[in-house]
Amino acid sequence: MRIARATESAQLLAAARLFDDPPREEWAVDFLAAPGHHLFLAYEDGDPGDTPVGFVSGVETLHPDKGREMFLYELSVDEEHRRRGIGRALVRTLADLASELGCYDMWVPVDMDNDPARATYLSAGGKDDGPCRTLTWDLRK
Repeated sequence: MRIARATESAQLLAAARLFDDPPREEWAVDFLAAPGHHLFLAYEDGDPGDTPVGFVSGVETLHPDKGREMFLYELSVDEEHRRRGIGRALVRTLADLASELGCYDMWVPVDMDNDPARATYLSAGGKDDGPCRTLTWDLRK
């Protein structure tokens, strides 16, 4: 497996099947250009098409009383490539970057019934701080 930082929108478009919805060119360009936005892609060794089999994205946040931290925004591994350590390696890659950037921690919200995601995060060094609720605002009118 090879993990590489995404630097071009074409890489994100090539990973379309890994996203919840197909990425849009203009959003991919904006994401990659935004300071503090990070996305790493995993590739299977020996794949001649260099097709991504997983990704992790993170966004740095900064607060006056807490400092810098990394929000693990999304992790995805192609179903046929799961349970091979790809998710763990992607999470560790983002955590290593966060450490290099001076982040004091990294966090991710996860549904309590999503056992595979919880297992992946725990195996990558995450600590379960207990249940919490996420509240959202739908701002699309």
